Amino acid sequence: MNIFWRNALRHMLQVLAFCCVVAVLTTAIWPRNGYLVQLGNSAAIGLTTWAVIEFGRLLVHPKHCYTSHDGDHGWPRGWRGVALAVVGIACGFFIGDAIGNRLFTPDTVRSDQDNYLGLIITIVAGAVATFYFYTRGKAAALEAGKAAAERDASEARLMLLQSQLEPHMLFNTLANLRALIGVDPAAAQRMLDHLNGYLRSTLEASRSTQHPLAAEFARLADYLELMAIRMGPRLQVALELPPELADLPVPPLILQPLVENAIQHGLEPQVAGGRITVSAARQGEALQLTVADTGAGFDAAQARPNRFGMAQVTERMRSAYGDRGGVDVQSTPGQGTTVTVTLPL
Repeated sequence: MNIFWRNALRHMLQVLAFCCVVAVLTTAIWPRNGYLVQLGNSAAIGLTTWAVIEFGRLLVHPKHCYTSHDGDHGWPRGWRGVALAVVGIACGFFIGDAIGNRLFTPDTVRSDQDNYLGLIITIVAGAVATFYFYTRGKAAALEAGKAAAERDASEARLMLLQSQLEPHMLFNTLANLRALIGVDPAAAQRMLDHLNGYLRSTLEASRSTQHPLAAEFARLADYLELMAIRMGPRLQVALELPPELADLPVPPLILQPLVENAIQHGLEPQVAGGRITVSAARQGEALQLTVADTGAGFDAAQARPNRFGMAQVTERMRSAYGDRGGVDVQSTPGQGTTVTVTLPL
């Protein structure tokens, strides 16, 4: 069942509930017919009015309607909504009332006073129900606008964080490149080639706030190629990405700053270097990305080191997922550090 029909069914049930209340009033005014007969008449009028308004709004162009948060055809704006409500109430009184009389009170003769009173009840009930749906539609439009604004702000914030992070990595790489030019021109040439490929893929990813996890691992592999030229055999790497997780969307540059931290603060201080393992796994309804190194580590009982990449990843997770995501750090001096990023699926 698509969105329109689901919403239409919900609106119809709400109208029927409202008709039950109106039937209580009409039974008090005309007790001779009983509640069930009055309910039948009320339902005939209410459902006719509902059908005209519910399907009539589809004739109004979406640009003249409020925006629905779920993608449904919203309530018409301005005079179009008023005109639709008037037509719906008129159809309810003239057509729905005739159907109700024919089905439930075929032998009843109404006085002019009864017809006049019935018209007033239909207008008031129809206006109240229409105002209810109008306010619900307007509130949904405001909620949709708010959600869109928050999404745009979150995407802009992620873009800003990414723009802050990429120059940080670029400056570090250029500094390494400058050092290599004098002592190992061939290695500097290879580093420049890898840097060119990395920047090309970075430019492509910068046009969106998410990309496949496989693309994130590919960019990470390019970055590690750059680091391997500088560190040589001191850097050992393992990238573990299960094929079934390759297409899951993740924010760009969510792993590289963690790997950069692991190299700069974990492996480089050690003469022998060490190993970095980057892995992905699904845990229930969450995706866990882990960056583990065998580097210097630090004492978790003390204040955590102020590291640029870690702060950026934490902020990016907060901007993209709020409280639904998280970053966990476990470290032991001399044994390495493990950082686990949890993203909701």
